[in-house]
Amino acid sequence: MGVRGLQGFVKSTCPHVCTVVNLKEMAEHHLNRHPDCTPTIVVDAMCCLRYWYTPESWICGGQWQEYYASLRDFVKTFASVGIKLIFFFDGMVEQNKREEWVKRRLKNNREISKIFHYIKSRREQPGRNMFFIPSGLAIFTRFALKALGQETLCSLQEADYEVASYGLQHNCLGILGEDTDYLIYDTCPYFSISDLCLESLDTVMLCREKLCESLGLHVADLPLLACLLGNDIIPEGMFESFRYKCLSSYTSSKENFDKKGNVILAVSDYISKVLHLHQGEKKLEEMLPLGPNKALFFKGVASYLLPGQKSPWFFQKSKSVTMLDKQEISMSSDPESKREVPICTEPESKQEVLTCADPDSKEKLPICADPILKEEVPICADPEPKQEVPKCADSESKKEVLMCIDPKSKKEVPMCVDAESNQEILMYIDPEPKQGIPICTHPVINQKLSVGTDPELNLEASMCVYPEVTQEDPMDMGPEIKEQVTMVSDPEILKIAQMHHVHAESYLVYNIMSSGEIECSNTLEDELDQALPSQAFIYRPVRQRVYSILLGGCQNGASATYPVVKEWFVYPGNPLRHPDLVRPLQMTIPGGMPSLKILWLNEEPAVQAQRLDIFLSCFNLSSSREELQAVESPLRALCCLLIYLFIQVDTLCLEDLYAFIAQALCLQGKSTAQLINLQLEYINPRAVQLGSLLVRGLTTLALVNSACGFPWEMNEFMPWNVFDGKLFHQKYLQSEKGYAVEVLLEQNRSWLTKFHNLKAVVCKACMKENRRIVGQTHWNSHHTGRWGRQSSSSHRMSSAYSRSGQGHPWRDQGPGKRQYEHDQWRRY
Repeated sequence: MGVRGLQGFVKSTCPHVCTVVNLKEMAEHHLNRHPDCTPTIVVDAMCCLRYWYTPESWICGGQWQEYYASLRDFVKTFASVGIKLIFFFDGMVEQNKREEWVKRRLKNNREISKIFHYIKSRREQPGRNMFFIPSGLAIFTRFALKALGQETLCSLQEADYEVASYGLQHNCLGILGEDTDYLIYDTCPYFSISDLCLESLDTVMLCREKLCESLGLHVADLPLLACLLGNDIIPEGMFESFRYKCLSSYTSSKENFDKKGNVILAVSDYISKVLHLHQGEKKLEEMLPLGPNKALFFKGVASYLLPGQKSPWFFQKSKSVTMLDKQEISMSSDPESKREVPICTEPESKQEVLTCADPDSKEKLPICADPILKEEVPICADPEPKQEVPKCADSESKKEVLMCIDPKSKKEVPMCVDAESNQEILMYIDPEPKQGIPICTHPVINQKLSVGTDPELNLEASMCVYPEVTQEDPMDMGPEIKEQVTMVSDPEILKIAQMHHVHAESYLVYNIMSSGEIECSNTLEDELDQALPSQAFIYRPVRQRVYSILLGGCQNGASATYPVVKEWFVYPGNPLRHPDLVRPLQMTIPGGMPSLKILWLNEEPAVQAQRLDIFLSCFNLSSSREELQAVESPLRALCCLLIYLFIQVDTLCLEDLYAFIAQALCLQGKSTAQLINLQLEYINPRAVQLGSLLVRGLTTLALVNSACGFPWEMNEFMPWNVFDGKLFHQKYLQSEKGYAVEVLLEQNRSWLTKFHNLKAVVCKACMKENRRIVGQTHWNSHHTGRWGRQSSSSHRMSSAYSRSGQGHPWRDQGPGKRQYEHDQWRRY
């Protein structure tokens, strides 16, 4: 994350930039200067996950009780010295960082392959140098911190921007994380999480002023330096020749500096000695070889500008139009033309991007929204119009807007056509627009972000104007939310979904409703083990039913008329060049599917019962409602998950079921210390996959519960209540060897009764679907890395869409732009 090579450069070449500080002492000084302000540290939680995960065991699916205790200690330590913590999590992946996201996921795939190779050859967990965070760690950390009473927020754009903005606007003590972008932002001090000693609260503060002093730069030059070096927005190769030119002419190269260090020094030298010399006389694009990458470069620099900040490197009357991803992008910041600043959109959507008209030619150009801010798209043209489309002209901008006729209201409604799904999308227009410029709202400080330019200044922060700081409730969005282009048109429902998202109370619901796009990172899955399908495929039918709930449902089998959802899910064999396009899956609900307003807002007992009906329908478990309600919490959630898994995957056997149930029951009587001291005979690669599979199932339960209006408490799906990776692994190894149930349950008679009750519920539900769970007869281990029973039954998932005897098609699915129809995924 952050700027290429900057972290290593600072620590090796500019050690004086790193100062050891004591956070307790800094908090005391801060309180003396600001007696009415509680010392607050903004925590970039995604940077801290590796630091927080202290359990020795990580391969088996996660030591969740131990992890929860680690988080509790972390929070208590800061609270004891009067420091308040605000935790930020990434809420979505910005489109201009999707390429970097994909690159990291593919790299992780290679690391996972090495992990499984190590397990098979050594039968033990790899060392910490191969550490891979357990599946779902980020998701469950949000809920853990909320359970610990901490203020936890999910971003509506790139989290580091919101972290830096929050720190600046609220005069925070500092930012705790591990991302060199915090050296680039002109915000509060940046503290390193990796150097934090929790016992003493000593850590390293990285000072951007001292960095600038070493490089001969101003703080306002750092965004320019970051983009020339390469970051998450600017590909490293974009300015490689430019950096080589700087390096070749740099006369102060020292042999004891590495190549990266010399490059940083050379580029900094060029900025301070060449660019500064002509600054104000020449435009930046005349001094740098920006070429066709001009729009992306300016967007990258502007992305570092926080509310109210400006860059000295942007000049007025600087106009150019270039192409980025085959879309027009305006680079106008002319205050007289009052045109918009550069915005680029997602390559997948193929929508036209915000452009400006030359005042001389008066040419009308399309306008579209920034997908990150989800602003309204007033104009979008059919790429291949076959007939005339009604148009109207905006009285102020005199731009033509495509219109369609609403069959109910008989009124003309703006629309655009999604070029990828070829579906018409109606645009919601605020009936009382207060100005002709799209507005979005900052998720934390509730500022209106006006897309435009300041006539007195160069270029506004992140393509938005923050006119003032308000202290209103961050979720008091007002009418602004109506102007977003989303997958749903009800602004009230969207506001509720956004509120749950920002306050980390739900999972993925707002992403689906706002952009129709979700992602899931890597899971510990063995690409060579074809007996277990990927979790991405196993839980896809559940997600498809969730799409039906959130996007209006599929009535009378007409799912083809509803928009697809773009899924960026990592699974073996997926090159992630394009998202999987997945359609909603129809559900049959007695009395019909209620509206989201009723489902989410109505508190009548009948509606609460309906929430549970829909929840169970997502897993196709309506017929087992009575049996599941008889199971105590939190085991009923686990029961739902086990029934679904065993119906979906035929290679799961009775011994697997015993291991899952036994570990959940034994967990109730284990202390954290007992779980820490638990020792495993060896590591089994199949058990590793099963542990990750179950945890991903718990995240799926959280998604369904969020979409259905929370029929059950979220606490029921938290892994520290129902799963421990090491304990499951122990029970799996015992069950595989044929140990008696009494041994699995550690001779506890009360657990034995519960065990048989849970087993009966799962087996009965499976029998309703003609799925008989049988014992392990013989595992075929003749082929390295392949597992499977020598029975004639095949995977239930494969039976629906297998290709003429080609084995296990979930390993061969072409991810690409293929649209997945629900029929091929239906098990039932």
